[in-house]
Amino acid sequence: MVVEVNNVSLKIKNQILLENISLKMERGRIYGLVGRNGSGKTVLMKCICGFMHPTEGEIIVNEKIIGKDCDFPEQTGVVIETPEFLPYRSGYQNLKILADLKRKIGKDEIEAVMRLVGLDPKLRRPVRKYSLGMRQRLGLAQAVMEEPQLLVLDEPMNGLDKEGVADMRKYLLQLKKQGKTILIASHSSEDIAVLCDEVHELEHGRLADYEQQKRG
Repeated sequence: MVVEVNNVSLKIKNQILLENISLKMERGRIYGLVGRNGSGKTVLMKCICGFMHPTEGEIIVNEKIIGKDCDFPEQTGVVIETPEFLPYRSGYQNLKILADLKRKIGKDEIEAVMRLVGLDPKLRRPVRKYSLGMRQRLGLAQAVMEEPQLLVLDEPMNGLDKEGVADMRKYLLQLKKQGKTILIASHSSEDIAVLCDEVHELEHGRLADYEQQKRG
């Protein structure tokens, strides 16, 4: 099992953000999170990545307890909310700076992943002049460039045009075939239908029976 969320709750002051969440994620599958704004999707993703810590329960990623055995799960790529980059550097320069931290990949791999997500690695335009869609593509490139086994993607299609959405869906399905595990939150029912093997709905921080509601 790649991810195990075991009876996780998160309460901040008097506000319950997550309540008794349990789910499991296997290798080579795409999992969807759906729900209204404020339902807990992003909070759950942040807990899985170690950015927030549950007040009850535990999250295990690749057999390591988040917040105990590690602060951030290894081999994980993340796009949560709008990706942040150095505004006065180009997309390539931003990825190169990040890649140099671990020294796992070099120039060729960075250029290749930028082309895969539909960006020109030779473009010198600073990121501050990127459209929202271009920033989303760059965020995905950053998330996948070191070939992580787990991807946590919060609204990755946000800001993409119709062609960009089609390209992104195709790419995510390719990653699934490579054995990656992907968790995606989306407001698009079409994205969820096309991509996901299993879907979980959050409602006021609790898991709802998505499939039953969908059939009803």
